[in-house]
Amino acid sequence: MKSNTSVLMAVAAIMYATPAFAQSNGLADTTAKPAPAATSDSLPAKAAAPSNVQPMVIQRLRPVDMRGINVYEPPKNDGVPYTGFKLAFGAAFTQQFQGLEHSNTATPVLKNGVNANQLMTLGHGFNNAVANLYLNAQLAKGIRVAMASYLSARHHQESWVKDGYLLIDDSPIDAAPLNKLMQYVTIRAGHFEINYGDEHFRRTDNGNAMYNPFVGNLLMDAFTTEIGGEVYLRKGPWMAMGGMTAGETRGQVTAPEKRSPAYLGKVGFDKEWNKNVRFRLTSSVFSQARSANQSLYTGDRGGSRYYQVMVNTSGTEKDSAWTGNVQPGIKSAQHAWVVNPFLKVGGLELRGNIEELLGRNVNETESRQWNQNAGEALYRFLDNKLYVASRYNTAKGTLYGATSDVTVDRTQFAAGWFIIPTVLLKTEWMQQNYKDFPTTDIRNGGKIKGFMVEGVVGF
Repeated sequence: MKSNTSVLMAVAAIMYATPAFAQSNGLADTTAKPAPAATSDSLPAKAAAPSNVQPMVIQRLRPVDMRGINVYEPPKNDGVPYTGFKLAFGAAFTQQFQGLEHSNTATPVLKNGVNANQLMTLGHGFNNAVANLYLNAQLAKGIRVAMASYLSARHHQESWVKDGYLLIDDSPIDAAPLNKLMQYVTIRAGHFEINYGDEHFRRTDNGNAMYNPFVGNLLMDAFTTEIGGEVYLRKGPWMAMGGMTAGETRGQVTAPEKRSPAYLGKVGFDKEWNKNVRFRLTSSVFSQARSANQSLYTGDRGGSRYYQVMVNTSGTEKDSAWTGNVQPGIKSAQHAWVVNPFLKVGGLELRGNIEELLGRNVNETESRQWNQNAGEALYRFLDNKLYVASRYNTAKGTLYGATSDVTVDRTQFAAGWFIIPTVLLKTEWMQQNYKDFPTTDIRNGGKIKGFMVEGVVGF
């Protein structure tokens, strides 16, 4: 059950939210058009058609509605004029109807007379709704503060702050050298979603599922919030980023011998020749020598969209929040890289994810390796209001304490309908297979298959 605080905040968000979410390169022209001026010998001007999206008043902000699709790093120049201090709210909500089934071939393991490898019985039904709340403030030209909160989530069912940071994209001091420098530089500092890879820009983030054409995220879901800073250098289609963080979701000052800074970097090329042709290619790296609780692949406290799959009869929604995900179990030294190509030609979009992870825990003497690959094809039509998509995703690597590799693969087919720019209805059919897991592991011979239906509201 969600807390009373969650309900009150959700209601407040719906009633009073006025976020400035807009961007010039959105998928559809959803802004209101001004009415033509009336002349002395004509009838009064016809009123402008009402807009279904909120006006943009805050700079460097990604819309939470349909216009935020295929937007990655905050745009350097988005055309939003600075007119003084602004404060804006936004929100996102999702709920699913789940129709999944699962099975396994694991050897029974008895604990207190109960088979720990017996899967719970699943039926068809609704999952609990989840919600996000967004607060953004324009402090000065090119300078804003952002904060996101989870009003309710699968794992953290109480309201709590996900992240908050300062984005500086212009000089607060009117000096010619600084003004020139900030034409190319962007600085982000605080507690934020680190920019490792491109999939974190498209994945479902708890209540915000507007950007994800599917219901589920990748098997190895690279997403975490950490405390630190990132510096971007951009010129034309080229981008380079370097950053340093504390390497963990929570700030800690104890046990310094177990911790070291984490470093990340990203380089990329992103060019849109016209509205029908775009190519983007980025490569990201993440490296940390030691950590007490590294969370690059375990940082999503919103949980998986596939509820209670591959869980035994005693599993709970909260404590088994990441069902269906592949978590490598590497908590200390970790070194990862990923390459993400993206090609758009007309309504066709092609994407890839080529990823490798090397790391170990404190008590391991050798590093373990995991590899993840994903390929996706998507087609948008009817003025981008409808789409169909497919994705194939594999993850292969060595579990903690094992000597041989295991493999998990997932196939997804999805279709979606943007009823209006702020409301999305999508459905997905998926199948997931677990291969080469130990016979005493509940995932041995595991299979998940079925359908999901998800409704999304974002504004």
